[in-house]
Amino acid sequence: MQSQDVAPHHASAFGPVIDVEQAEAALVEHYPRLVRIAYLVLPPGLGRNRRVLTAHALVQRALPRKRTVAAVIPSQSGRRHGAPGSPLPGEADSPGRAGGRDGDPAYLLLRLRVLRSALEAGLPLRCTAWPKRSQLPPLLPQVWGLRLFPRSGGADELALDQRLSALSAPARAAHVLRGLERLPEDGVRRLLGAAGVANPSAAIREAAAVPAQDTLLNSAEFDPCSLQARPTDLMRRRQHGKAALAAAAAVAVCGALLALPSGGWGPDGAAAPSNAQNPAALAALDPDRVTRVAPTVWRTSARTDFSVWPARGSLTGDRALLRRALAVWARPGESVRVSATPGTPSGGPAGPPQLLYAGQVDAARVVIFHDGLRIVRYAEPKDGASGAALDFARVDAATGAEAQALVLNRADHDVRYLTAPWVTGTAKRDLLKPSSAAMDLHPVDGVTAPLASPAQQTGPCTSWNVLQLTDGSGTRLLADLGELVPARLTVGRPAAPRESSGAAALRTWAPLACSLGVVRSQGVRSVNAWEYARQSLPDGSGAAAWVCTRADTWRGDVPRALAQFRTPGGRSAAVAAQAEGVAACGAKDPHVLAGVLWKSAEGTWYLLAAGSEDTASVRATGGVSGSARGNLLAVRTQRGARAGLRGTLRDGRTVGGLR
Repeated sequence: MQSQDVAPHHASAFGPVIDVEQAEAALVEHYPRLVRIAYLVLPPGLGRNRRVLTAHALVQRALPRKRTVAAVIPSQSGRRHGAPGSPLPGEADSPGRAGGRDGDPAYLLLRLRVLRSALEAGLPLRCTAWPKRSQLPPLLPQVWGLRLFPRSGGADELALDQRLSALSAPARAAHVLRGLERLPEDGVRRLLGAAGVANPSAAIREAAAVPAQDTLLNSAEFDPCSLQARPTDLMRRRQHGKAALAAAAAVAVCGALLALPSGGWGPDGAAAPSNAQNPAALAALDPDRVTRVAPTVWRTSARTDFSVWPARGSLTGDRALLRRALAVWARPGESVRVSATPGTPSGGPAGPPQLLYAGQVDAARVVIFHDGLRIVRYAEPKDGASGAALDFARVDAATGAEAQALVLNRADHDVRYLTAPWVTGTAKRDLLKPSSAAMDLHPVDGVTAPLASPAQQTGPCTSWNVLQLTDGSGTRLLADLGELVPARLTVGRPAAPRESSGAAALRTWAPLACSLGVVRSQGVRSVNAWEYARQSLPDGSGAAAWVCTRADTWRGDVPRALAQFRTPGGRSAAVAAQAEGVAACGAKDPHVLAGVLWKSAEGTWYLLAAGSEDTASVRATGGVSGSARGNLLAVRTQRGARAGLRGTLRDGRTVGGLR
């Protein structure tokens, strides 16, 4: 098999020149890793909440304001002996990109800027005539009323955190660069020097006192992107809130007396006083008024959505459990872990909700409600009175395949589903093994056996389990992306997608499966994979496939489109381009144009580009010049070249390259 490389295109006469767009793309792609580096290097004395916010602030401020020459980045002599560092959750390290992060000057520049700022944050204020911005509390991001901190790990993670807190900031940075980034000692020394450390060698020697524990550095204990929330000082907030409310009330009363004529409307019109008892709100908290659908309604109803799901589970008659679930939904206490998919309101019920499930699952009691707009999951530990969780997911207009399964429980990296009553077959399938048979999950009253969830994996992407469901209308695949409702997987043209159940569809998804990690926890409703072009490679080694994957959300905005490039025989596809909030590759605008730099087995570099089939011509501009009739372009070029792409459709309209 001939070896081939795919790499992003950028170059300058004096070294790579990184513009803001390129740096932003690298920041988004490697954001979880950069924030983890900043969090580990920041002084532990800041406290976990401020370390989290400061880490995010430092990474977001690392974006350069103008074009930056990458010659300022210290050269590296390669990673330490062993496998390169694996991508973190939410981080897409494209397999086709030459060298991954180490071959991306934009990432190297951002890492240097983040490291320098994190080291500056640990300096005493008296060390400088004027405080640096990183030494002060971050202006943004800010979260009012909540303290945020990473999920707690085990005893090993706690011991490592204590040992790191005893090190100086340069030594912590050396340990992180050696363990998390897997840099050799010489590379660590050069990078620390570029970040402003006066004696890098001393920092490396100090860091050597802490044994290398690379796996622990990748754990949730040090992940500032996967957070828990707790309230701040409630008594102080209440005192300040009462004072502010009294002052505001006084101002409002005085203003009303001065501004309103006699007999005019008040600010709330004909509304009852704010402390009046609302019958609808009281009914929503009454467990006896919860809606229960009969088990046979779905057989005669024309609807195939959550409204015809029956109430299932062994605890549907437990009034005390239902009362607790409804009360926590309306007024979650400070010990309740609350989560919601993006764009999902987390307020209390407007009226009596529909009960979908109440029962014991693993070591928890679980209750699931549906209020017409949202799925609400309440869970409490079977033993003990603390540790309750409340999760919200938006499901408005869900029907058919989108209303066939819900996540019932997660435990020990496994997930259990509750399936619709009309589902006749439930199985697990590994997307990375399209030729393997599906494994039956043996559901009992709609509850499946546990299966390993890809949403929980933190190491290399070696498998991607999906849920395969069969009913009277066919078979479909659903992917767990870390939310209550799994995302529907489809293939084909955006205007008429098909289910991903056939052999050809499974082969299409196999090299793309790991890229689903990019859209975890973003409220994704469905993901469609569309092979929009095939291109014969210039060296005659076969034909490469161009595939566009588009993730649409429940809230209808910020869809994410990825153009991926797969060479013949490649195990996985490389992300050539990606964009958020665009119509490209969707039903409203089924057009896409993307390009990559590709190296043949003989070492010759080419700019390859492809558009959808209705593209009449493609033109490259900037660092590469060339054009071609039709939707395919291949131009010989140099490594690191940068180019813009422009396509003309058959109807005369122009499209730009996906970025």
